[in-house]
Amino acid sequence: MKTKPVRETTIRIKLQEIDEGVSLVVDALPENAEEFHRLGLVKDGIYKRIEFEIENVFDICAILNADLVLGVPSEDEDILLHLVDKGIITPAMLDKIHGMRGFRNIVVHRYGNIDDALAFHLLKENIMDFFLFNAEIERVLEKYQ
Repeated sequence: MKTKPVRETTIRIKLQEIDEGVSLVVDALPENAEEFHRLGLVKDGIYKRIEFEIENVFDICAILNADLVLGVPSEDEDILLHLVDKGIITPAMLDKIHGMRGFRNIVVHRYGNIDDALAFHLLKENIMDFFLFNAEIERVLEKYQ
């Protein structure tokens, strides 16, 4: 059975949004956590932008799972496991995506009580994971063209 084509245009739009959004965050991140804490509305914008880009990551994963007919997920985690099982993403990328999801949950569910110093550290340490994700998905798109 031939799989239906991958929605390449949709995925590429989301990859571009990730690239542009994360680049904006990188440009806006100050040198230290104290400065980050004092950013006010800019800091809030950083949190929302990262939340949006994490949602794009999960959207791309869901599109690939559906388009490549990898299996019907009973929960979001199944999508990621299908992608790893079929070699679409690496186990290392799975770990990075889990970290993204954890950060998103902090932003969404504890927005008023976010530890800015911890969030700053996590952003500084892991922001490049988005670019690694994009590169991995670009390789997938090349394979299925």
